[in-house]
Amino acid sequence: MSQRLTQQEIRTLAVAVVPGLAGRARTRVDRNFGLPTRLYVGTVGLYLAFIGVMITVFMNPELGIPAVIFAGFVLMAFGLAGLWTKMQPHNDTAPLSWSQFAARGIDTLSGRLTAREAAVQVLTLPVLILGWGLAVAVIVAFA
Repeated sequence: MSQRLTQQEIRTLAVAVVPGLAGRARTRVDRNFGLPTRLYVGTVGLYLAFIGVMITVFMNPELGIPAVIFAGFVLMAFGLAGLWTKMQPHNDTAPLSWSQFAARGIDTLSGRLTAREAAVQVLTLPVLILGWGLAVAVIVAFA
């Protein structure tokens, strides 16, 4: 609940810090997503495979530029996230190795997941999208 404080009450509660006199507190920042790099590479690969299937199925020179733009968006989105994890200052964390991930698993809001469960959860959407692209390719092939 909020309450109104007078200037005098605020002065008694406040602690003034003079710039330059006090050292900056080191804050540890965790920019790691808690998953090994292989899962991100697999996700990017599956999205790019979908784009490749669509390029192959609908082979048309006019679709070259949009295909390059789509692939560029995928690479930029995941590349930016990769750069963000390496950003400084005070970023002491590194992505888990595959063996660490297999041994520890990962904590999520819905509970603890083993490495296999987490990998399935991360890769489900890209696999479904690629499967959808392959289904479209089969339909186009028989149409």
